[in-house]
Amino acid sequence: MRHFGHIAPEVRQRLFHQEPCAFTADSPARLLSAALGATLYSPATRPRLADDIVKQAALGVVSMVLCLEDSIGDEDVPAGEENLVRQFADLAARERAGAELPLLFIRVRDAEQIPDLVRRLGGNVSLLSGFVFPKFTEERGIPFLQALEGAEARSGRRLFGMPVLETPELMYRETRVDALEGIARAVDKYRDKVLALRLGVTDFCSSYGLRRAPDMTAYDVQIIASVIADVVNMLGRADGTGFTVTGPVWEYFRVPERMFKPMLRSSPFLAEQAVELRDRLIEHAMDGLLREISLDQANGLLGKTCIHPSHVIPVHALSVVSHEEFSDAQDILRPERGGGGVLRSAYTNKMNEVKPHRAWAERTMLRAEVFGVANEDVGFVELLAAGIPG
Repeated sequence: MRHFGHIAPEVRQRLFHQEPCAFTADSPARLLSAALGATLYSPATRPRLADDIVKQAALGVVSMVLCLEDSIGDEDVPAGEENLVRQFADLAARERAGAELPLLFIRVRDAEQIPDLVRRLGGNVSLLSGFVFPKFTEERGIPFLQALEGAEARSGRRLFGMPVLETPELMYRETRVDALEGIARAVDKYRDKVLALRLGVTDFCSSYGLRRAPDMTAYDVQIIASVIADVVNMLGRADGTGFTVTGPVWEYFRVPERMFKPMLRSSPFLAEQAVELRDRLIEHAMDGLLREISLDQANGLLGKTCIHPSHVIPVHALSVVSHEEFSDAQDILRPERGGGGVLRSAYTNKMNEVKPHRAWAERTMLRAEVFGVANEDVGFVELLAAGIPG
């Protein structure tokens, strides 16, 4: 699989200076954690789940979470588990027939489900990349990680965990640091099993009875922004101790009425004769999503939890490295710059300071590998237009 693999090769050649790399579920963890992109969630009870997965993979989705937790009722969990076993058997047959599948994860409710599901999936566990652990804390999380390690050993299949950080202890100021320190101990102990950390902002909001409006981002809700900042501060460092932290879910896919102006400038769309695309994005609340993705990246997050297929391409389009970013990162990482110093960018519009900007450059080059580098004259509008159907 590869990002933008669903669009024609000649279109990719026009868009990309460096095309996104190909990867598989067996690729190195460092690459996969960056490549997750827009992770699409789906309830595990969907009767045509295999159809949905194959369809979304063909439209550009590279990672999905099949949810047995908050997206289904308590009484539906047994049916959801049975459905997953059936649908994985269907998917295995489709893969043998040549269908390409995304990275698949199951979001469980408790640790005991992990070995049970792996046993029931049998040989079809080969289609599974791992599990998502809800409401992760040190005390609650260790059993999940132990169960994951045991299931991996019994199945012979490499399996990853993705803890979701969403408990009230992380929201409350008096318990936040202790909670983050405990999470850091837990995930560091099982570092090779943790693919990424996910933020559960909806649960954070529920602790205070909040819900952000479609013309506001998570960063406009200050109490939420403070949690994101502290999670990145303690768990997302670039010194080798950090993890990939993914962006929060965007809840909206249509806006009936607006109070504020749209958050998309018209000039980039006019230049590409894509005014109708801008109108469609605004109608479906995508301007707020695009702004939040930009703020996610500015705050050290990569990838995003998605609950609607229309959110996928915007996440991926804004994850593509611009030609200017790529040029700067290349200059900073040149071997002859090892001693440091300051240089003017090739675009002659900024200062590149070699030592302070090195970690940024390394992260940018990893993102360039998985999402590609746009051609010099290609902007986000063209990437969106190429990826969004119709």
